[in-house]
Amino acid sequence: MTTAAPVIDLDALLRRLHLPTVRRLYPELAQRAEAESLGYREFLAILMAEEVAHRAQTRIQRCVRRAHFPFFKTIDEYDFTFQAAVRLSLLGSFLGPEFVTQGHGLVLSGASGTGKTHLAVAIAYRAIQNGFEALFTTATALIDDLSRATRTGKLRTVLPTYTHPHVLVIDEVGYLSYGPDAANVLFQVVNDRYLNRRPMILTTNKPLPAWGRVLHDPDLAEAILDRILERGRHLDLRGPSYRTKHLKLDVSGPAGPRSAPPARISGNERPEFPEPTTLNDPHQSITKPPRHIPVRVRCDARQEKDPGEGEVVEEGVQSSIEIA
Repeated sequence: MTTAAPVIDLDALLRRLHLPTVRRLYPELAQRAEAESLGYREFLAILMAEEVAHRAQTRIQRCVRRAHFPFFKTIDEYDFTFQAAVRLSLLGSFLGPEFVTQGHGLVLSGASGTGKTHLAVAIAYRAIQNGFEALFTTATALIDDLSRATRTGKLRTVLPTYTHPHVLVIDEVGYLSYGPDAANVLFQVVNDRYLNRRPMILTTNKPLPAWGRVLHDPDLAEAILDRILERGRHLDLRGPSYRTKHLKLDVSGPAGPRSAPPARISGNERPEFPEPTTLNDPHQSITKPPRHIPVRVRCDARQEKDPGEGEVVEEGVQSSIEIA
């Protein structure tokens, strides 16, 4: 007499092994395997492939949430025909795993709306697809966070937030003004990542020589750029803005002619705040009050008494007006 095989709770085992995709797909796939006469190996391979693909997609979604991207953009969405200063071939080394493994750096500069942040997000997302982690922050947020940590004695606790991720994106360097310690705290992040060969992507609307003025320390600004670009590249994006391309505006062109300076007569300098002048138009108000002119009046008169009435009669009155 043969004993019946023990009943195995396959669903419970899959739960315990944390295989949600296999648990969800195996009943339907088992029916398919019977109908198509799939072998055990093929049946198992399909289940494992689905589980791996699901886990990879879940990891990407989790990493994207942790990256704090301001928006989601991919390299396929970038319009290289509109932005002629950069080509896809120039970004080849930044889209592969070697961007992270070799610790490359990238500085994207240009006017507003030229696609700097789009490229930075797209490259960081490609690194996530390649199995790495990324973090997006603005220069203002990073500097304010580390400056506050320095004042409260918590810099060593906060610093790993920006030094441990595989890829760090620092957006909008130079867009806003920073405190006097901006170069100090930014240098600590850049230097740590440089020593550990962790890549960085920075975007800026300022020329690189102006970073010394932006960060209040030309020497540290030079040291920061030196470490970023030693194993990296600087791409200057030019052209019109993506945001206003539908308006066909050219806000980056030269300004109109400046008005001529006021004329100078006989070598006399115009006063800084000239007095208002009287207008000739009688319908317009006069802003300058009239000057008071003192007047002296002289009258010459001969008085003659009327013998009949006893009254004084003035005869031959003469007057003249003199203007002082």
